[in-house]
Amino acid sequence: MPAPDFFIVGRVRKAHGLTGELVVEAITDAPDAIFASGRRVFAGTHDGNLAADRQELHITGARPFKGGYLVMVQEITDRTAAETWRGRYLLLPGSEVAGLAEGEVYLHDLPGLRVELPAGELLGTVLDVYELPQGVVLDVKREQGSVMIPFRDEVVVRVDVAAGLLVVDPPAGLLD
Repeated sequence: MPAPDFFIVGRVRKAHGLTGELVVEAITDAPDAIFASGRRVFAGTHDGNLAADRQELHITGARPFKGGYLVMVQEITDRTAAETWRGRYLLLPGSEVAGLAEGEVYLHDLPGLRVELPAGELLGTVLDVYELPQGVVLDVKREQGSVMIPFRDEVVVRVDVAAGLLVVDPPAGLLD
């Protein structure tokens, strides 16, 4: 699966104050760099897609706020305008996203991978990926339904996106 042209880096939760500040949930490992003054992000839709008008938003300031960030952008100057952004995503071009470190994968690369047990036995195919408070969970479609497998170091033995393979060693009882 090719890498997307744009990556989601945040989601606007609500407006804050009267001057157009946005409460943003950071969806990135580097929020301080992404939401730094002088950076730009692109407007996304409520579904996480790039907005049709490809509007750029220029960040003029940001600070931590209740588990997220208060972000000020040049294009939003009052609360009324900020309210229209509730639930929308903020995106960054793929060319501006730092590359992966050794052993890391993008979650969007996991659906469609063949899932095998360490001995090579086919378990199924990754149908979807869920980010839950407990961590990332894979929904693996099997011949007889599906199973949720935690995406943790002690369970996921190997991920080879190029080969379309994910090897798991699930704890006893998980597949019963």
